[in-house]
Amino acid sequence: MADIVTTEVRSRMMSGIRGKNTKPELAVRKALHRLGFRYRLHDRSLPGKPDLVFPKYRAVIFVHGCFWHGHDCHLFKWPKTRQEFWRNKIEKNRSNDARAIAELEEQGWRVAVIWECALKGKEQQPYELAIERCTVWLSSTRPEIEIRGTGKS
Repeated sequence: MADIVTTEVRSRMMSGIRGKNTKPELAVRKALHRLGFRYRLHDRSLPGKPDLVFPKYRAVIFVHGCFWHGHDCHLFKWPKTRQEFWRNKIEKNRSNDARAIAELEEQGWRVAVIWECALKGKEQQPYELAIERCTVWLSSTRPEIEIRGTGKS
């Protein structure tokens, strides 16, 4: 199936997509800051450059976009065009995620992944619940947590 926009328009659209400071990430940051949690952003010295780093809690948070990280949810669909390119790109992202999480855990960091579908779309959790789950995890000693959409329509 052919794309519904020209190559130039698609290129411009794709180049406008952010890798950091996304709407879901900003929402999580603001909520946690309002609750008194302090963090560093995108620490380049850590594997995977986590979105939020909480040295006090020895914890990091990744806020993943469901498309870019190939999440198994309603927000992700394999593209119809340039399928080999997208499959390679998304599989590489998944591989990089797994490697970064393993390295962080080896270094003694606790890791949280908050998926975009937890914060938007038809399967989103109530926003307050997603943030509460995150804050409870930060204050605990649990090594990891994954916050995703509910799976209910």
